[in-house]
Amino acid sequence: MQHVTPPSGLSHIWLLAKYELSKRFTNKSGMVALIAFMLIWGILLLYPIKSASEFIMQPSFKELTEALFGPGSLQHLFEWPVPELAVFWLAALYLFPMFSIFIAADQFSSDKQRGSLRFLTLRVSRSSLFLGRFLGHMLIQLALIVFTLLATIIMVTSRDISLFVPSLITCVIVMINLVIVLLPYTAAMAVLSLYANSARQASIFAIILWAIVSIIIAVINAKFPQLTGLSMILPGSQISSMINTQGLGSFVFAPVPILQTIVILTLGNLLMKRSAL
Repeated sequence: MQHVTPPSGLSHIWLLAKYELSKRFTNKSGMVALIAFMLIWGILLLYPIKSASEFIMQPSFKELTEALFGPGSLQHLFEWPVPELAVFWLAALYLFPMFSIFIAADQFSSDKQRGSLRFLTLRVSRSSLFLGRFLGHMLIQLALIVFTLLATIIMVTSRDISLFVPSLITCVIVMINLVIVLLPYTAAMAVLSLYANSARQASIFAIILWAIVSIIIAVINAKFPQLTGLSMILPGSQISSMINTQGLGSFVFAPVPILQTIVILTLGNLLMKRSAL
């Protein structure tokens, strides 16, 4: 009799991730959210980003930034080979983490309310379920990043076809950076959704938590200036420093969100194993 090897934990994680991705882009609510997302980014590309890209490379704008922030404060921003992507970089670093809080808010809350989490844990381990949902929501956000970058490339090449190769190379760097930036946000939302009763409640928990932790860190830094590195515990703490980067130099800040993600996922996995579903 032929022996059938059961799927491994990694197989379960990958299957769950693929299911989350297909579910988001095949059901009605997911398609509505996708269309809304693309419309928002379409408006941003056609108006603020396109207009700002024409202005950002003007000598007068560079002189203005040096007067406001000091010489060389944003020098790497002016070294981008494609102005549209420089503005996209500025917008995406702040907007995508905000979107992530809402996109990844329902990793477990709805299933927990329906009682389907107990059913799922009969077939896969809690660790596989937790990591599979996390990976699935990262794949969803990766798809959204790719969609917006492709739209940006189309906009750039419609202006100057010779910028296609520089745009493509720069987009790959931007894509990897944005995925790394979103890792701790998605991991944090996975943990919060374990205790929230809905996606909206998980998003509210995230906003309150970020505000409280930011205030606590600011108070501690005011009293103990030597503890400035304490801000690194908060996801997104490196974003303001990433603005004045370009090309491969932007990866210098990658260890911060990666380390945050490892810590949050480890904590979340332990809570998942001990929580009542």
